[in-house]
Amino acid sequence: MDSEKAPVETPLALSKYSRRVFLKSVLGQSDGGVGFIGRRVVVGGWVKSSREVRKEPITPAVVVAPDAGEHKDVTCVEILQSRLPFFRSILKVLGGGEQRIRDKLDSILPKPPQPSIAILQISDGSCVLSLQVVVDSALAPPTRIMPTGTCILAEGILQQPSIQGKQTIELKAEKIIHIGTVDQDRYPLSKKRLPLENLRDSAHFRPRTTTVASVMRIRNALTQATHTFFQESGFLYVQVPIITTTDSEGMGENFQVTTLSGKGKIKNQSILDDAEGVKLEVFKATLKEKTKQVEELRRTDSNKEALAAAIQDIKKTTELISQLEAKEKAKSGKPVRTDNKDKVSEDFFSCQTFLTVSGRLHLESYACALGNVYSFGPRFRANRLESKKSLAEAWMVELEMAFSQLEDVVDCANDFLRYICKWILENSAEDLKFVSKRIDNGVVDRLQLIATGSVEKISYTEAIEVLNKVTEKKFEAKLEWGVPLSEEHESYLTDELYKKPVIIYNHPKEIKPFYTRLNDDEKTVAAFDVVVPKVGTLIRGSQNEERFNVLSTRIKEMGLAKEQYEWYLDLRRHGTAKCSGFTFLFDALVLYATGLNNVRDAVPFPRSFGKVNN
Repeated sequence: MDSEKAPVETPLALSKYSRRVFLKSVLGQSDGGVGFIGRRVVVGGWVKSSREVRKEPITPAVVVAPDAGEHKDVTCVEILQSRLPFFRSILKVLGGGEQRIRDKLDSILPKPPQPSIAILQISDGSCVLSLQVVVDSALAPPTRIMPTGTCILAEGILQQPSIQGKQTIELKAEKIIHIGTVDQDRYPLSKKRLPLENLRDSAHFRPRTTTVASVMRIRNALTQATHTFFQESGFLYVQVPIITTTDSEGMGENFQVTTLSGKGKIKNQSILDDAEGVKLEVFKATLKEKTKQVEELRRTDSNKEALAAAIQDIKKTTELISQLEAKEKAKSGKPVRTDNKDKVSEDFFSCQTFLTVSGRLHLESYACALGNVYSFGPRFRANRLESKKSLAEAWMVELEMAFSQLEDVVDCANDFLRYICKWILENSAEDLKFVSKRIDNGVVDRLQLIATGSVEKISYTEAIEVLNKVTEKKFEAKLEWGVPLSEEHESYLTDELYKKPVIIYNHPKEIKPFYTRLNDDEKTVAAFDVVVPKVGTLIRGSQNEERFNVLSTRIKEMGLAKEQYEWYLDLRRHGTAKCSGFTFLFDALVLYATGLNNVRDAVPFPRSFGKVNN
């Protein structure tokens, strides 16, 4: 006869490095964790809410004096209680009524704290749900563990709820391993739900709220989906620099990187003070003599050390002349330039550098060697306009594909959006359900719209014609050919007219970056935008200009410094290939997937004009 097999226990997901159980592995089960009843676990998290339940007072046992030959440990309270008749007789001799005697005895004898149970709702950030933890006051004082935000690590047994409520399971704590207390007077969160705008000043605490935690988990899932799509599609991940010498789009909205003071502090201020009484012409004459000396040293090529020293001396003299000229202009009331171009030799880098606006130019250089490449990281734009959809520091996904044209990159963008929306629907159902209830009940439908629906493709010229025919709505922004479509124009196309994502292609060359391929009409370029309901533009892409002469002309037309782009022009000089790519506004997709209205609530630590807290 076959022996009966022992039932196999469902494994619990443990944190590999802290040996605690993730709450999601318990509460995320189809039965709510009931199958784990009786299991001993260690859980950790932060208190979301709490309450205290008093126990029935226990009647103190009568203290009986032990036999002479028997030894028994007794407490101080027990000794005092055994001497009560003696104390009463003394007080009667000294005088006083029965009530006064009782009051005096009460003040002398210490009162043991009334036993209670603290019922905590804790969250560890792994899921929307919280776990009920029951802690006896004998394990930890309720006043220490009950305040909202308290961190607790506890070991105990999973059991059915001791108090009827919404929970299907609770932890009866048997050991408190760690308590991280809270200063209640300074802690910004409370049991009550706070508006998202109130949480922006506490970016370091707001992930402890259920809403922000859910948004961050969705953001994480979108990140995972992004890498998975490109890795499965044969792309290589390339890290592009954050610091660059190039205005990547030629639009001039750059943050300059410098170690010099923004107030124009001069490193050699003492030298400038000593030169106060010397005429400017004297320094110019000195500079002329030093220049002749350098030319002589270069001709003879005899002393390289002397040549290097002379060149450095010329740089310092030139800077000193520039500073003296600035002082004279300031005295005369003429406008003075405040940039640091003339002091670049004092700076960390040998030329002007900026925080990157886009990584597509650098990616293209790798696409011309590796084929298909992508990058994912922060991009920076010094835009002072207040906007709910853009930040000074924004996270973007960028890609470049060799041997591809506009149609190819449009298809890639469409496939990518479908994939990432399908992924989030399949892998973040719990968080989507929560944000649908808490923020916007239309998020799932919008994600389905991209995951399974179609897109509308129209040219920029067609978009202008369609919008000009609109009579039932008056647009605030000016609408004419050659002007970028505003948010209200895009919103009307996607939300009112087509009611689905729209791909707008062939934009005027003046409103797109210099590297975008010029079309045969010489008015438009091979660029496209993917515009979706609610958030507007999600993707901006293009086929890149592979013709050297056309690219050089575009750089000149836009008034850009050609020397900045010589390395990029080298790609056209040596082994050029047709490339195309796009920039995906990652933060905007988080808005789309969560229903949030302000990008400051979709980014862990948002940076915008005039606002940076930590």
